This record gives sequence, structure tokens and C-alpha cells, in this order.
Amino acid sequence: MIKKNILDYTKLELASLVKPSFRAKQIWNWVYHQYATTFDEMQNIPKALRQELSNEFDILPLKIARKEVSSDGTIKYLFELRDGKTIETVWLKMRDESIDDEGNIENEARYTVCVSTQVGCKVGCSFCLTAKGGFTRDLSAGEIVAQVLAVKADNGLAASKRLNIVYMGMGEPLDNLDNLARAITIFKDEDGLSIGGKRQTVSTSGLSTKIDKLGEMDLGVHIAISLHAVDDELRSELIPMNKAYNIASIIDAVKRFPIDTRKRVMFEYLVIKNKNDDLVSAKKLVKLLHGIKAKVNLIFFNPYEGSDYGRPSRGDMVKFQEYLTTHGVLCTIRDSKGLDISAACGQLKEKDLQEVAQ
Repeated sequence: MIKKNILDYTKLELASLVKPSFRAKQIWNWVYHQYATTFDEMQNIPKALRQELSNEFDILPLKIARKEVSSDGTIKYLFELRDGKTIETVWLKMRDESIDDEGNIENEARYTVCVSTQVGCKVGCSFCLTAKGGFTRDLSAGEIVAQVLAVKADNGLAASKRLNIVYMGMGEPLDNLDNLARAITIFKDEDGLSIGGKRQTVSTSGLSTKIDKLGEMDLGVHIAISLHAVDDELRSELIPMNKAYNIASIIDAVKRFPIDTRKRVMFEYLVIKNKNDDLVSAKKLVKLLHGIKAKVNLIFFNPYEGSDYGRPSRGDMVKFQEYLTTHGVLCTIRDSKGLDISAACGQLKEKDLQEVAQ
């Protein structure tokens, strides 16, 4: 018998499955606050119920197959799923803890987890290593949630220590919208990890109809658009899916998306040498984003063996940034983290476990 995964269920759903229903909150506490991985650890749950739960459910649907640590502190995890498939997840330290002269914590450390939503990806972006392996399957909500639980536990981060989640790992999140939405809801539960929508960012290559559906769900999450080009010809080369969801349809969907009036829509722009790094492209980007409260993240293309594309110079990146900034578009250059362990944007992929073992 294949066991159900307890992480696939919201607290309300669990309460309808477990009797008496108040036990659901206790189980929730053990899983999300104590990082329990077996039901035997749940000592305030009656032994008979623990046995019943153990017979029907498992807790963590994945295990760490490999862990790589970058010189900048980034950690890339290769997780093996129950069916032997693998996904990669990245743990990023965004800011170190700082202590004042009196020994008090001045600023808490900040962490972000880059989460995968699929084994492989259907989108097939020409610059992305994930795409080279094709698409295998969607992740369940529990497999999405488990990535965050596992890396928090592995890094000894208390449940009360908050972090940010970016759905920017393997896969197109909106291509797995139902399980993504369920995972977002589970993360937001105040009795669990209590990661609010404002600290969750969904990155999409631009499925405009699904952007509308996500907006209608009103989950309070941020959205990041992987734009990467300012005209349909180049974008269709980089992202073949652009033929079905062109730039105009994406911009229209973004304008309809509900966002906090204090926040901005993030546009990810992967800068590729001699492709989209010139000031003509910068000028077109300013025009394209007119009327949108936008922030542009310029991302260095991260080279990998066999790639046809090159990494731009920092000088060209700075010129591009300065043009956008002087024309009223908030713009930052994102320095690639974890580049030395292939943990940066576009570098995640499924691994053959036999290769990993060698």
C-alpha cells in the first residue's frame, strides 16, 4: 500500500481526517514546529492514533541525496523523491546576523529558499539547464512544502525564524498551479510555518492565462515575470512558449494582477552578451513597462558547458541599469549566488543518482 503524505493536506483537511479533530493541530505542531519525521516522536498523541497515522501516512516525501556548499554560503540540495526522481533546492543567506556593541541582535539573519515545483520543465527555455532534461512530472503540494521543511531543519533554523520563499527552482510554477496554490496556503498557516503571502514570490515565464487564475485566487503572493527580451522575435528564441503567450498578453495580465499598492511587480531580465544587453533594448524595456509599478532585476547569464550564450560584461550591465534608473524604472543588478556549485538561476537540473554516488 502506498502511503499518503501528510504534507499534502491543509490543517482543515487534516482535521476532517483525524478524530478527534483537535489532534490535527497537535500533529501540525510536531511537523512544522518540531520538524518531526516520524509519528513515534509525537508523545502527546495516543499510541493507538500514532500507529494508525503511521500505517496511513508518511511525513517527509524526500531525502537529501547530496548537499553542496558555495564559497558565498549558498547551499544546493539534491533531494531524492519517493519514486527515485530528483529535484534541486537552493538555500540562500541574504544577510548575516549583526550584533550591536552591547551584544544585542541588531539585525536578524535573512534567508531565502529557492523551491522547485516540477521534476524538469515543459517550457524549454534555450538558456536554461533545467530544460535540457525535459519534463518528468509535477510535484505534489507536500513535495513542495517538504523542501522548505527539510532545509530549515538541516540548517537548525527554528520554526519561529522566518524566511522568504521564491518559486524559482526547477519547473514552471504556474504549470502546476493547483499544487502550488495548496503549498502556498499550507505555508501561510499561522499554526505552521506562518510564511505570509508577502514573503512568497511566484516566478513565471509568462503563462498569461494562469497569471490571471493565480490573481483570482487572491493568495497575496508576489509575482515575478521572467521577461528576458523586449520583442517577440528574441523572446520566442529564448522561450519557445512565447509563441503562445506573447509579451503583450503577459503585460496585460500583469496589469490585471492584484498587488499590494506599496509593492512592485518584479521583472526578471536575463542579460545575454550581444543578445539583449544593448541600450536599444534598454530603451524598449522602459517603453514596455510604462504605466506599471515595476522593478527590474538584471541577471547575469550563468554559463554552463555546451551553452550557445555568453555572460555579459559588468560594464554593459551597469550601463543598462543606469539607463533604466535615469528613465524612472527601479532597477537592480542581481549578483549570482552559488555560481561555483551551479546553484544560480538556470543551472538547476535533475540528476542521475548513480552519477551522484560516483
